[in-house]
Amino acid sequence: MAALHRAGGAGGSATAGSGAARSPLALAGFLLAVLMVAGALLAAYGNRRGWWDYRMALMLLRYAVYGGAGAAVISLAGLVHALYGARRGAGWAVVGLLAGLLLIAVPLWAVRQASGLPKIHDITTDTDAPPPFVAVLALRKNAPNPAEYGGPALAAQQKRGYPDLAPQRIDRPPAAVFAAVRQTAQGMGWRIVAAEPAEGRLEATARTFWMGFQDDIVVRVKPEGAGTRVDLRSVSRVGGSDLGANARRIRAFQAKLREALGL
Repeated sequence: MAALHRAGGAGGSATAGSGAARSPLALAGFLLAVLMVAGALLAAYGNRRGWWDYRMALMLLRYAVYGGAGAAVISLAGLVHALYGARRGAGWAVVGLLAGLLLIAVPLWAVRQASGLPKIHDITTDTDAPPPFVAVLALRKNAPNPAEYGGPALAAQQKRGYPDLAPQRIDRPPAAVFAAVRQTAQGMGWRIVAAEPAEGRLEATARTFWMGFQDDIVVRVKPEGAGTRVDLRSVSRVGGSDLGANARRIRAFQAKLREALGL
């Protein structure tokens, strides 16, 4: 670390001397890392803006990750070259190395988080009679994933992967619960497509954090005994696996609904 400090921050150079040549490897690794970070940002931004479909977005992101790996290797070589070859550019090499490693680490972390989870994208708290979509269907007409539920095979996969998911049973009248459902959906940043208190149905759309893929949600509120039962269904429009995103969304909604009702 002392040697790196003496090599001098972004430009590199106390040990190398102000007249020393800059390491071409350090500069190349830094520039490649910057380009790949820009590519990853562009993949997400372009998908959100509708410039291309999800396949192009994923392809750009994949190339950005591969390029990030290359940038990390080149930057590491540039760091060694700068420190032991009396060259400038150690600071740039460090930045390039960290940026390249970040591009690799984020998708690896996401995949690791989803390891062991079923490769499905339609999650519901009621696998016997999932809440159906109505208003959202018009928005999903060109979506690769169908809106129809996958039946017993899908239900079995979900129960193995997410055995904790279940309906919420609330000791409050349906009208009060539906109002809290709507408040909770708005608080989570969902775009409400339909809210029908008489039918006990709320439909909304949400975007994933990074790539902005659109998922659709339907909440069903109905009387049960002296209280209310709340069921959710969250479905991705694209992709075979949601990496656990829909289940996390359902859990988060249920927790925030309890808070909204003071439970």
